[in-house]
Amino acid sequence: MSESQNPFDALGAGGFDMNALLQQAQQMQEQLQRTQEELAEKIVEGSVGGVTVQVNGVGELVGVTFRTGIVDGADEESLTDLGDMVVAAYRDAKARADAQAGQALGPLAGGLGGLSGGPGGGAAGGLPGGGSGQFGF
Repeated sequence: MSESQNPFDALGAGGFDMNALLQQAQQMQEQLQRTQEELAEKIVEGSVGGVTVQVNGVGELVGVTFRTGIVDGADEESLTDLGDMVVAAYRDAKARADAQAGQALGPLAGGLGGLSGGPGGGAAGGLPGGGSGQFGF
């Protein structure tokens, strides 16, 4: 490409429409916010050894239930095991919530190129080439 050639000529006679791009970005942001609100209302469960943990779709702990007779309250080791089961059940529920969020947000986050630091995003904001160098700055 010569220095005098406009890089936006390939976009057609209308050139680059910044307003259309901004409108599309705003629509994507609104859809992302709606999806995140819907996820926050969903409840996901994880269970391990008689312990069931409920988290919402964004991974916040909202409830814990225990099956009767799973621990002896007078036995320290049994209580330690109970703590381990709660942690494991939470991790199970959180993994399920993350999977649901990935499915719900995947198409939206993919369209953003990982700019929000979410799925696929990294320290460089998900930009190709690490966010520098490729565009010369």
